[in-house]
Amino acid sequence: GKDTALTRSLGASQDQHCIRTDVSEHYWLNGAKFIGIFPIPDTYNPDDDKIYFFFREVSQETSTSDRNDIGGQRSLINKWTTFLKARLVCSIPGPEGADTHFDELQDIFLLSTRDERNPMVYGVFTTTSSVFKGSAVCVYSMADIRAVFSGYYAHKESVDHRWVQYDGRIPYPRPGTCPSRTYDPTVKTTRDFPDDVISFIKRHPLMHRAAQPVGRAPVFTQVNVDHRLTQVVVDRVTAEDGQYDVLFLGTDTGTVLKVLSITKEKWDMEEVILEELQVFKQQLYIGSRDGLAQLSLHRCHTYGKACADCCLARDPYCAWDGNSCSRYTPTSKRRARRQDVKYGDPITQCWDVEDSLSLETGDEKLIFGIEFNSTFLECVPKSQQASIRWFIQRSGEEHREELKPDERVFKTEYGLLIRSLQKKDTGTYYCKAQEHTFVHTIVKLNLNVIENGQMENSHRVEEDPSRTRDLQAESRLRYKDYLQLLSSPSFSLDEYCEQMWHREKKRQRNKGGPKWKHAQEIKKKRNRRHHQPSST
Repeated sequence: GKDTALTRSLGASQDQHCIRTDVSEHYWLNGAKFIGIFPIPDTYNPDDDKIYFFFREVSQETSTSDRNDIGGQRSLINKWTTFLKARLVCSIPGPEGADTHFDELQDIFLLSTRDERNPMVYGVFTTTSSVFKGSAVCVYSMADIRAVFSGYYAHKESVDHRWVQYDGRIPYPRPGTCPSRTYDPTVKTTRDFPDDVISFIKRHPLMHRAAQPVGRAPVFTQVNVDHRLTQVVVDRVTAEDGQYDVLFLGTDTGTVLKVLSITKEKWDMEEVILEELQVFKQQLYIGSRDGLAQLSLHRCHTYGKACADCCLARDPYCAWDGNSCSRYTPTSKRRARRQDVKYGDPITQCWDVEDSLSLETGDEKLIFGIEFNSTFLECVPKSQQASIRWFIQRSGEEHREELKPDERVFKTEYGLLIRSLQKKDTGTYYCKAQEHTFVHTIVKLNLNVIENGQMENSHRVEEDPSRTRDLQAESRLRYKDYLQLLSSPSFSLDEYCEQMWHREKKRQRNKGGPKWKHAQEIKKKRNRRHHQPSST
């Protein structure tokens, strides 16, 4: 059968000790899937350094062992004698203790701090439920994790063998501590541990209390999406108003989410998705079975050419320099750099924004549509946090009304799809983005609906029932193309137009007039004359 173990080998010589976890007790490790291994100093004495193993089994767990562990003298020979493990909890608090748990650990990242003994531990978790699917990121402090390993042990009792808190006598030195001068100068190696210490840790490797995340809640969650989070890398960035942790989250669909987690009063968290990227200094490297991708940590130019757009992005890497949205570099010099990561309020940061409600700075375009056909009005906000609202000022009217989706009008993340255009759809369409109290126009589209009769008059053809059927079939095909365009972000408008051009050219060639067919017959006859087989 399978044997899951934690081993350590320092070489082949006899004085080097190869040790492993005990296989006689299944509750040491039970089909573990290892995620990461990190050496972390415990005190200022190097002999106290511990190795932390992060893995998942039935419950997601972390374990610790002394890096100088060489096994026991009479029991646990060549086995870990300092092995302890504890559960990691990542859940959303619910009413009356009914928490929503993300119970499968996927990845761990250690963010270094000024104190090398206390890095921040970021973990990616997913759900195993077939009903509720989601991912979450939780962050833990090493002080909290150490407190768990210094707390109560767990042991099994009663008929159902449940893990409960152990309240009995604990031998000395405390099981799980490293042999060093810090705790007891007389204990120089793990072979000096008394038998009762070895026996205790063999039967009590699990801690009773679980490690809780900072704030007792995830810093980022995603539910009911078509992907799950698999990996995490964190960068601590100094911005104008403080330090922020930017999370780069890999997904199982090959995309990378760039996420900002903002801590407010009493660990009230706000999640901000800065970008969704398709896949060493100021660069992020992403490896997969297919190859290696390199991404810049910041792409400030994508946030637009306006101060408001740069401020609304809330990207700590970027700030408005007076001319463009560019890379922010902390400096002691007084410079006019505009940035507000915590609140993203352009009204207080941008001098040219006085009245957000009347701000009409978006691009203006002229769009033509044909009656009874479909048209697509494109509008993609630069900020991931913006909520989009559509307004229409109909032809001949002065007031605007908000567009509501119905059987003809569909809102998508890329714009507005209008089916079966009517003359009353003629007017000016405003795509507005709203974040908090700030509202601005992204694009202004003037839609002119051309009557179907005008198109028929300009392309007069003989009435033919088969031609009518072809037009109806073509209309259905074009509508399918629109759906393909909406469902495939990689399918650009240019590709769609080129496809339609080739289709129209082929249709004209297949259904050309008598002159074109006559020319084709002449061409075929010439080819036959010039390629007569030679007689022998």
